[in-house]
Amino acid sequence: MSVRMIIELPQKEAADAVVQALEAYKARLRASIERTRRRLAEFEARYGVTTAYFLEHMTAEDLKGGDLEYVEWAGEARLLEGLERELEELENARYHLP
Repeated sequence: MSVRMIIELPQKEAADAVVQALEAYKARLRASIERTRRRLAEFEARYGVTTAYFLEHMTAEDLKGGDLEYVEWAGEARLLEGLERELEELENARYHLP
């Protein structure tokens, strides 16, 4: 199901500013995704397992850094999911300027 959102602005320049803001936000999301993927790759290299394996099979006791490292790795994984979902939603948004 799609949702239509209408934004009325006083002039075309304001619409251009909104589009530019959306594009800038998507660029920041992409940069955050890359940073998060690099951080996950560091954990994966350190322990020799994928993040998916870590989330499914490992506990804090399996990690050298214990609870703190577990929370960091799991947090980065959840962050990546959220960032990717948000970017996908924005990438799928369509707009039409007259």
